[in-house]
Amino acid sequence: MNLAAASVLGVVAGLHTATWGMFKDAPYEGFTWRTYLRSPCIAGIGAVVIAAAGDFPSTAAANFAVLFGLTYVVERGINEFYKTFLREEDQAKYSIPMQLSVKGRIVTDRRTRLLAGAGYALGVFAVVLVIDAIGQQGAGGLAVVLVVGSMGGWISAFGGAWKDAPVEGFQPFKFVRSPLVALGYAVLLAALTTDPVYAAFGALGYTIATLETYKTFFKPNTPRGKFAGKEIRHPDWLERRYRFVPLYVAIWVGIVVVFIVALAQPHSGLL
Repeated sequence: MNLAAASVLGVVAGLHTATWGMFKDAPYEGFTWRTYLRSPCIAGIGAVVIAAAGDFPSTAAANFAVLFGLTYVVERGINEFYKTFLREEDQAKYSIPMQLSVKGRIVTDRRTRLLAGAGYALGVFAVVLVIDAIGQQGAGGLAVVLVVGSMGGWISAFGGAWKDAPVEGFQPFKFVRSPLVALGYAVLLAALTTDPVYAAFGALGYTIATLETYKTFFKPNTPRGKFAGKEIRHPDWLERRYRFVPLYVAIWVGIVVVFIVALAQPHSGLL
């Protein structure tokens, strides 16, 4: 895959995540270009690394569809890992702690958080190995795709429940929402790639993009859980944030077009 094209795609994926993040956070935290451009930078580099190290033998459109999802989940994973296990920040401004917490109580000991972070990373790596082992066995078919495709969604579901449930209570539909959406995207990506790891984690990337779009733009006046009950300190951004919406919509249109082209062209995959 062309690495220059991969870097551009990565930047676009990062702009997508940065835009919904800014839209929900700016009224509470304000806006800085440094924060907004962080995700595009991380995603641009991540996409190049994935493209250089990975195997993308399909058509350009199919490769872009798969790479976008993979880049999205890698960028989100890096940012969330940093916020949860590494970053030192005053958590008083949040209703739900963004730092590692147990039953709603923040883990302040840095060594404990680092050990927990290492354990979490090993757990994700183990899931990747299991999915890859399934692929190495040559297993295919809809049943396998559905099982594999839901794995990334379960990682997201358990992580979200661990963080949110102590404050908001356990919500069964919210818990299974990510795995169910991931299943749908896994079926789409399984038609475009023969690698089950790409299908599973690319599906998780699109699942995050879809659910965050719904929560952010279809419920713009509903405070996100982490700011529930908190004062809007930058009310000017309740209107100014809409300036970024055309870019966000354009990226979604591009994603849909890429999928249509990829599926219309000759392609090979797990299904």
